[in-house]
Formats: sequence, structure tokens, C-alpha cells
Amino acid sequence: MMAASYSQMFAGRRILIVEDEYLLADETRYRLEQLGAIVVGPTGQIDVALQLIDDEHVDAAILDIHLEGELVFPVAERLVTLDIEFVFASGYDASVLPDKFKGFVLNEKPIDLENIARALFGPKRDLH
Repeated sequence: MMAASYSQMFAGRRILIVEDEYLLADETRYRLEQLGAIVVGPTGQIDVALQLIDDEHVDAAILDIHLEGELVFPVAERLVTLDIEFVFASGYDASVLPDKFKGFVLNEKPIDLENIARALFGPKRDLH
């Protein structure tokens, strides 16, 4: 018997998508909804993402690193403060991450929802 796919763990979860490339954000939204997730956003703007985190219940987030010339790290910091799981999804390698985020998963584009689900909902690793 095969083990269940991690991506099934998206079902019923509220996932924030922070991505400034419309087609990629829309494709990710669609794929998450197909897996039963409730999508918050998507948005490609830091201030809107921060407002969504304040206004909506968010279980986890997928964050693009570069958003229209800005870096997503203020959003990541808010998620850490609220103890909300997230992953970075980017075309850049881990060298762009500040030291305090080095332990977080960086999923290179194109987005692999199975790997993201494993990072968000799988067995936790000790980051300290």
C-alpha cells in the first residue's frame, strides 16, 4: 500500500500565496484549490500580504522572495512572529536569504506542491 501524498495535507488549510507573477500565482492558486486548500490572496504586494495576515486566518504561506523590486522578508518576519509555517518559492538560490531565514525551505520555481506540503506539514525539523 502506498503512503498518502503530502499534497493531500493542503485540504481544508488556508494558504497565503505571495507572488507577483500573475500567471504563476494563478496557477498555484488553482492547483491548491484542486487539492482542497482555501487560498488567501494571491498578492504580489508586501503591504497587502501583511494586511491579509492581520485580517484573515492563515495556516501556512508560500512566499516569492522578490516582489516588484521589494524583498518579501517583512512578510516572513510577521509569519515567524505569529508562528505560521511558510516556505520561500523563488528562482533564486539560498544565498539571497538573510541568515535568520537560512533554515527555512527554499523551493525553486517551478513550484513543487508535494515538496512544499512536506515542508509545511511533514515532520518538523529543529531549526534552533
